[in-house]
Amino acid sequence: MNSWLADGWDRFQFLTAIHIWPALGETLYMTFFSAGLALLLGFMITIVLIVTGPQGLNPNPKVYTVFDFAVNLLRSFPFIILMILVLPLSKLMFNVRIGTNAVIMPLTVGAAPFVARIMEGSLLEVSKEVVEAARSFGASNMQIFFRVMCKEALPGMVLNVAVLIITLLGYSAMAGTVGGGGVMRWMQTEVAGNLSFKAIVPLLGKLLTFLFHIIVEVSFCFVKIQYTHGF
Repeated sequence: MNSWLADGWDRFQFLTAIHIWPALGETLYMTFFSAGLALLLGFMITIVLIVTGPQGLNPNPKVYTVFDFAVNLLRSFPFIILMILVLPLSKLMFNVRIGTNAVIMPLTVGAAPFVARIMEGSLLEVSKEVVEAARSFGASNMQIFFRVMCKEALPGMVLNVAVLIITLLGYSAMAGTVGGGGVMRWMQTEVAGNLSFKAIVPLLGKLLTFLFHIIVEVSFCFVKIQYTHGF
């Protein structure tokens, strides 16, 4: 029994030393690159929602209804289905249908509506009195949005970025089903195919994911505290 465990552990250490770092790099690449694109696209949608919303800076029910429906529709799709539907777009943009680059576009499309909604929620929490005060001084809608609302909502928006990264980390694990690479793909192929104790594979995957969650959450909480109390 002890020799069986020792043999399995030796092989696991070997695999970890050889293959884990590229897998971690792929996970970080997928997560942060798609997070950047999702933030860019989602924030543009947020601007439209805040400006044209029922209590927005320049209400426009027709435009708001279209964008609100699109956001709700994309958010309601299970990510694995959305990923399969969006993969042809990856072929068009990156000329690949499989691999780490191929899942960047599905991750972005899946996360952008989520970004739009959580950012909208943070911005709507800004006091209406503050907005009206800025308007009374002659500020334009864009000045109110960027210089007043975004500044007031920044601590909450920072934490929203942490939530986004953690969400994308979970999505990136599902990307292994289409050969997206990353830690979970490494678990499925290298570890599960070589170790004698396959039962620990799910536990190891969850442990790595949990540790990354903790690192991201603590980092962004620190940034929020520093911003709130002054750098």
